[in-house]
Amino acid sequence: MKKTKVAVIGSGNIGTDLMIKVMRLSERLEMAAMVGIDPDSDGLARAARLKVPVTAEGVDGLIAMEGFEDIAIVFDATSAKAHVENAKRLAPHGKVLVDLTPAALGPYVVPPVNLDEHLDASSTNLNMVTCGGQATIPIVHAVSRITPVAYAEIVASISSRSAGPGTRANIDEFTETTSAAIASVGGALRGKAVIVLNPAEPPLIMRDTVYCLTGGVDEREVIDSVTAMVAAVAEYVPGYRLKQDVQFTPVPPDEPVHTLLPSGAPGVTTKVSVFLEVEGAAHYLPAYAGNLDIMTSAALRVGERVAQRALPEVTR
Repeated sequence: MKKTKVAVIGSGNIGTDLMIKVMRLSERLEMAAMVGIDPDSDGLARAARLKVPVTAEGVDGLIAMEGFEDIAIVFDATSAKAHVENAKRLAPHGKVLVDLTPAALGPYVVPPVNLDEHLDASSTNLNMVTCGGQATIPIVHAVSRITPVAYAEIVASISSRSAGPGTRANIDEFTETTSAAIASVGGALRGKAVIVLNPAEPPLIMRDTVYCLTGGVDEREVIDSVTAMVAAVAEYVPGYRLKQDVQFTPVPPDEPVHTLLPSGAPGVTTKVSVFLEVEGAAHYLPAYAGNLDIMTSAALRVGERVAQRALPEVTR
Protein backbone atom coordinates (compact mmCIF):
# COMPACT_ATOMS: atom_id res chain seq x y z
CA MET A 1 0.00 0.00 0.00
CA LYS A 2 1.64 3.22 -1.16
CA LYS A 3 1.73 5.96 1.46
CA THR A 4 2.27 9.71 1.20
CA LYS A 5 5.55 10.83 2.77
CA VAL A 6 5.39 13.66 5.28
CA ALA A 7 7.76 15.73 7.39
CA VAL A 8 7.17 17.41 10.74
CA ILE A 9 8.97 20.65 11.51
CA GLY A 10 9.18 21.26 15.24
CA SER A 11 10.45 18.64 17.67
CA GLY A 12 8.59 19.96 20.71
CA ASN A 13 5.48 18.50 22.32
CA ILE A 14 3.10 19.17 19.43
CA GLY A 15 5.45 17.98 16.71
CA THR A 16 6.38 14.84 18.63
CA ASP A 17 2.77 13.96 19.38
CA LEU A 18 1.89 14.47 15.71
CA MET A 19 4.76 12.20 14.64
CA ILE A 20 3.51 9.45 16.93
CA LYS A 21 -0.05 9.84 15.65
CA VAL A 22 1.16 9.54 12.06
CA MET A 23 3.06 6.37 12.90
CA ARG A 24 0.39 4.74 15.07
CA LEU A 25 -2.86 5.82 13.47
CA SER A 26 -2.40 6.63 9.81
CA GLU A 27 -2.64 4.13 6.97
CA ARG A 28 -2.09 6.90 4.43
CA LEU A 29 0.91 8.82 5.77
CA GLU A 30 4.53 7.83 6.32
CA MET A 31 6.98 9.78 8.48
CA ALA A 32 9.92 10.72 6.26
CA ALA A 33 11.58 13.38 8.41
CA MET A 34 11.48 14.99 11.85
CA VAL A 35 12.98 18.47 11.88
CA GLY A 36 14.16 20.54 14.84
CA ILE A 37 16.76 23.08 15.85
CA ASP A 38 17.77 21.58 19.21
CA PRO A 39 19.88 18.45 18.70
CA ASP A 40 19.21 17.45 22.32
CA SER A 41 15.40 17.64 22.10
CA ASP A 42 13.38 14.63 23.18
CA GLY A 43 11.44 14.80 19.92
CA LEU A 44 14.51 14.30 17.75
CA ALA A 45 15.86 11.59 20.04
CA ARG A 46 12.54 9.75 20.00
CA ALA A 47 12.30 10.06 16.21
CA ALA A 48 15.78 8.64 15.79
CA ARG A 49 14.89 5.66 18.02
CA LEU A 50 11.85 5.08 15.82
CA LYS A 51 14.09 5.08 12.71
CA VAL A 52 12.66 8.35 11.39
CA PRO A 53 15.27 10.47 9.53
CA VAL A 54 16.09 13.56 11.59
CA THR A 55 17.83 16.89 11.23
CA ALA A 56 18.59 19.56 13.82
CA GLU A 57 19.27 22.16 11.11
CA GLY A 58 15.73 23.43 10.75
CA VAL A 59 14.01 23.88 7.41
CA ASP A 60 17.33 24.22 5.58
CA GLY A 61 18.35 20.84 6.95
CA LEU A 62 15.06 19.39 5.71
CA ILE A 63 15.59 20.75 2.21
CA ALA A 64 19.08 19.25 2.15
CA MET A 65 17.96 15.80 3.31
CA GLU A 66 18.11 12.83 0.99
CA GLY A 67 14.61 12.02 -0.21
CA PHE A 68 13.26 15.54 0.39
CA GLU A 69 11.84 15.62 -3.12
CA ASP A 70 9.59 12.66 -2.26
CA ILE A 71 7.96 14.42 0.70
CA ALA A 72 4.53 15.74 -0.29
CA ILE A 73 3.22 17.22 2.98
CA VAL A 74 5.07 19.27 5.59
CA PHE A 75 3.49 19.86 9.01
CA ASP A 76 4.81 22.99 10.73
CA ALA A 77 4.57 22.79 14.53
CA THR A 78 6.95 25.63 15.36
CA SER A 79 5.71 29.19 16.01
CA ALA A 80 3.84 31.87 14.09
CA LYS A 81 7.04 33.81 13.44
CA ALA A 82 9.02 30.74 12.40
CA HIS A 83 6.29 29.56 10.03
CA VAL A 84 6.57 32.74 7.99
CA GLU A 85 10.22 31.96 7.23
CA ASN A 86 9.60 28.22 6.81
CA ALA A 87 6.84 28.84 4.29
CA LYS A 88 9.07 31.22 2.36
CA ARG A 89 11.91 28.68 2.19
CA LEU A 90 9.59 25.83 1.16
CA ALA A 91 7.54 27.79 -1.38
CA PRO A 92 9.66 26.85 -4.44
CA HIS A 93 9.46 23.12 -3.67
CA GLY A 94 5.77 22.39 -4.28
CA LYS A 95 4.89 20.97 -0.85
CA VAL A 96 1.51 21.17 0.85
CA LEU A 97 2.02 22.90 4.20
CA VAL A 98 -0.20 22.15 7.18
CA ASP A 99 0.39 24.99 9.62
CA LEU A 100 -0.22 24.26 13.31
CA THR A 101 0.86 27.77 14.34
CA PRO A 102 -1.36 30.88 14.49
CA ALA A 103 0.54 32.46 11.58
CA ALA A 104 -2.51 32.24 9.28
CA LEU A 105 -0.63 32.73 6.03
CA GLY A 106 -3.04 30.34 4.35
CA PRO A 107 -6.79 29.83 4.80
CA TYR A 108 -8.21 28.78 8.14
CA VAL A 109 -9.18 25.09 8.10
CA VAL A 110 -11.48 23.34 10.56
CA PRO A 111 -11.96 19.79 9.20
CA PRO A 112 -15.71 19.20 9.66
CA VAL A 113 -16.56 22.74 8.54
CA ASN A 114 -14.53 23.70 5.47
CA LEU A 115 -11.77 21.19 4.68
CA ASP A 116 -13.38 19.98 1.45
CA GLU A 117 -13.73 23.57 0.24
CA HIS A 118 -10.00 24.21 0.54
CA LEU A 119 -9.03 20.83 -0.89
CA ASP A 120 -11.22 21.60 -3.90
CA ALA A 121 -9.38 24.91 -4.25
CA SER A 122 -5.99 23.08 -4.12
CA SER A 123 -4.78 25.30 -1.27
CA THR A 124 -1.13 24.63 -0.47
CA ASN A 125 -0.79 26.29 2.96
CA LEU A 126 -3.56 25.15 5.29
CA ASN A 127 -3.76 26.88 8.66
CA MET A 128 -5.15 24.95 11.62
CA VAL A 129 -6.23 28.14 13.45
CA THR A 130 -5.60 27.39 17.16
CA CYS A 131 -6.52 24.74 19.70
CA GLY A 132 -9.41 26.88 20.92
CA GLY A 133 -10.51 27.42 17.35
CA GLN A 134 -10.49 23.71 16.53
CA ALA A 135 -12.57 23.01 19.64
CA THR A 136 -15.14 25.80 19.35
CA ILE A 137 -15.52 26.94 15.74
CA PRO A 138 -17.36 23.71 14.80
CA ILE A 139 -19.95 24.61 17.44
CA VAL A 140 -20.34 28.20 16.24
CA HIS A 141 -20.83 26.81 12.74
CA ALA A 142 -23.34 24.26 14.02
CA VAL A 143 -25.45 27.09 15.47
CA SER A 144 -24.99 29.49 12.55
CA ARG A 145 -26.14 26.91 9.98
CA ILE A 146 -29.49 26.88 11.81
CA THR A 147 -29.89 30.56 12.71
CA PRO A 148 -27.82 33.75 12.15
CA VAL A 149 -25.25 34.38 14.89
CA ALA A 150 -24.69 38.07 15.51
CA TYR A 151 -21.90 37.55 18.06
CA ALA A 152 -19.96 34.51 19.27
CA GLU A 153 -17.54 34.40 22.17
CA ILE A 154 -15.41 31.44 23.18
CA VAL A 155 -13.44 30.81 26.34
CA ALA A 156 -10.76 28.11 26.16
CA SER A 157 -9.46 26.98 29.54
CA ILE A 158 -6.34 24.82 29.48
CA SER A 159 -3.92 23.53 32.07
CA SER A 160 -0.93 25.80 32.48
CA ARG A 161 1.18 22.63 32.35
CA SER A 162 0.05 22.08 28.74
CA ALA A 163 1.01 25.61 27.69
CA GLY A 164 4.66 25.43 26.66
CA PRO A 165 6.91 28.30 25.55
CA GLY A 166 5.43 28.31 22.03
CA THR A 167 1.87 28.60 23.30
CA ARG A 168 2.76 31.33 25.75
CA ALA A 169 4.70 33.28 23.13
CA ASN A 170 1.71 33.16 20.78
CA ILE A 171 -1.05 34.32 23.14
CA ASP A 172 -1.76 37.49 21.15
CA GLU A 173 -1.81 35.56 17.88
CA PHE A 174 -4.12 33.00 19.53
CA THR A 175 -6.77 35.58 20.39
CA GLU A 176 -6.51 37.44 17.08
CA THR A 177 -6.50 34.33 14.88
CA THR A 178 -9.28 32.58 16.79
CA SER A 179 -11.48 35.68 16.87
CA ALA A 180 -11.11 36.16 13.13
CA ALA A 181 -11.85 32.50 12.37
CA ILE A 182 -14.95 32.46 14.59
CA ALA A 183 -16.40 34.92 12.09
CA SER A 184 -14.89 33.80 8.78
CA VAL A 185 -15.25 30.04 9.37
CA GLY A 186 -17.79 29.75 12.16
CA GLY A 187 -20.21 32.16 10.52
CA ALA A 188 -20.68 34.71 13.32
CA LEU A 189 -20.83 38.38 12.37
CA ARG A 190 -18.36 39.14 15.14
CA GLY A 191 -16.16 36.82 17.20
CA LYS A 192 -14.13 37.07 20.37
CA ALA A 193 -11.72 34.55 21.90
CA VAL A 194 -10.36 34.29 25.43
CA ILE A 195 -7.77 31.81 26.67
CA VAL A 196 -7.30 30.92 30.34
CA LEU A 197 -4.18 29.13 31.61
CA ASN A 198 -5.41 27.24 34.66
CA PRO A 199 -2.71 26.52 37.27
CA ALA A 200 -4.82 23.98 39.20
CA GLU A 201 -3.14 20.83 40.52
CA PRO A 202 -3.76 18.12 39.56
CA PRO A 203 -4.02 19.56 36.04
CA LEU A 204 -7.50 19.94 34.57
CA ILE A 205 -8.32 18.81 31.06
CA MET A 206 -9.29 21.35 28.42
CA ARG A 207 -12.68 22.99 28.88
CA ASP A 208 -14.31 25.25 26.28
CA THR A 209 -17.35 27.47 26.54
CA VAL A 210 -19.14 28.81 23.46
CA TYR A 211 -21.66 31.65 23.64
CA CYS A 212 -23.72 32.59 20.57
CA LEU A 213 -26.12 35.55 20.47
CA THR A 214 -28.97 34.92 18.06
CA GLY A 215 -32.55 35.84 17.30
CA GLY A 216 -35.39 33.44 17.87
CA VAL A 217 -34.30 29.81 17.49
CA ASP A 218 -35.82 26.38 17.12
CA GLU A 219 -34.12 24.83 20.14
CA ARG A 220 -34.46 21.25 18.89
CA GLU A 221 -32.86 22.08 15.54
CA VAL A 222 -29.93 23.80 17.28
CA ILE A 223 -29.47 20.90 19.71
CA ASP A 224 -29.54 18.36 16.87
CA SER A 225 -27.04 20.42 14.85
CA VAL A 226 -24.64 20.79 17.79
CA THR A 227 -24.94 17.09 18.68
CA ALA A 228 -24.17 16.07 15.10
CA MET A 229 -21.14 18.38 15.00
CA VAL A 230 -19.79 17.02 18.28
CA ALA A 231 -20.03 13.52 16.81
CA ALA A 232 -18.21 14.67 13.65
CA VAL A 233 -15.30 16.10 15.64
CA ALA A 234 -15.19 13.06 17.92
CA GLU A 235 -14.51 10.87 14.87
CA TYR A 236 -10.91 12.15 14.90
CA VAL A 237 -10.72 13.50 18.49
CA PRO A 238 -12.28 10.71 20.61
CA GLY A 239 -12.02 12.76 23.82
CA TYR A 240 -14.18 15.61 22.44
CA ARG A 241 -17.58 15.76 24.12
CA LEU A 242 -20.39 17.92 25.45
CA LYS A 243 -19.97 18.61 29.16
CA GLN A 244 -23.68 19.34 29.66
CA ASP A 245 -26.84 20.01 27.69
CA VAL A 246 -27.02 22.97 25.32
CA GLN A 247 -28.54 25.94 27.16
CA PHE A 248 -30.85 28.68 25.84
CA THR A 249 -31.22 31.94 27.79
CA PRO A 250 -33.51 34.87 26.88
CA VAL A 251 -31.69 38.16 26.23
CA PRO A 252 -33.75 41.16 27.41
CA PRO A 253 -33.69 44.36 25.30
CA ASP A 254 -31.76 46.22 28.01
CA GLU A 255 -29.10 43.50 28.44
CA PRO A 256 -25.53 44.97 28.18
CA VAL A 257 -24.53 42.24 25.69
CA HIS A 258 -26.31 44.24 22.98
CA THR A 259 -23.32 46.59 23.00
CA LEU A 260 -21.18 43.74 21.65
CA LEU A 261 -23.15 43.46 18.44
CA PRO A 262 -21.65 44.78 15.20
CA SER A 263 -23.38 47.57 13.34
CA GLY A 264 -26.33 46.29 11.32
CA ALA A 265 -26.60 43.01 13.23
CA PRO A 266 -30.07 41.45 13.40
CA GLY A 267 -31.97 41.67 16.65
CA VAL A 268 -30.82 39.34 19.43
CA THR A 269 -33.25 37.58 21.75
CA THR A 270 -31.42 34.37 22.71
CA LYS A 271 -28.03 33.33 24.07
CA VAL A 272 -27.01 29.79 23.17
CA SER A 273 -24.40 28.32 25.54
CA VAL A 274 -22.42 25.17 24.79
CA PHE A 275 -19.97 23.61 27.24
CA LEU A 276 -17.28 21.25 25.99
CA GLU A 277 -14.51 19.06 27.33
CA VAL A 278 -11.51 17.81 25.37
CA GLU A 279 -9.52 14.90 26.78
CA GLY A 280 -6.28 13.99 25.03
CA ALA A 281 -5.54 10.52 23.68
CA ALA A 282 -2.24 10.40 25.63
CA HIS A 283 -0.16 9.17 22.69
CA TYR A 284 2.79 11.31 23.76
CA LEU A 285 1.20 14.10 25.78
CA PRO A 286 -0.71 13.60 29.04
CA ALA A 287 -4.47 13.15 28.79
CA TYR A 288 -5.15 16.58 30.30
CA ALA A 289 -3.43 18.24 27.31
CA GLY A 290 -6.53 18.07 25.13
CA ASN A 291 -5.66 21.49 23.74
CA LEU A 292 -2.57 20.06 22.07
CA ASP A 293 -4.20 16.76 21.15
CA ILE A 294 -7.02 18.43 19.23
CA MET A 295 -4.48 20.35 17.14
CA THR A 296 -2.44 17.30 16.21
CA SER A 297 -5.57 15.22 15.60
CA ALA A 298 -7.05 17.89 13.33
CA ALA A 299 -3.76 18.25 11.47
CA LEU A 300 -3.59 14.48 10.99
CA ARG A 301 -7.12 14.50 9.57
CA VAL A 302 -6.12 17.24 7.12
CA GLY A 303 -2.96 15.41 6.07
CA GLU A 304 -4.87 12.19 5.47
CA ARG A 305 -7.46 13.95 3.35
CA VAL A 306 -4.74 15.67 1.29
CA ALA A 307 -3.13 12.26 0.78
CA GLN A 308 -6.47 10.71 -0.12
CA ARG A 309 -6.92 13.27 -2.89
CA ALA A 310 -3.45 12.46 -4.21
CA LEU A 311 -3.71 8.67 -3.79
CA PRO A 312 -7.43 7.80 -3.92
CA GLU A 313 -6.74 4.09 -4.33
CA VAL A 314 -5.55 3.86 -0.71
CA THR A 315 -8.57 3.06 1.43
CA ARG A 316 -9.18 2.53 5.12
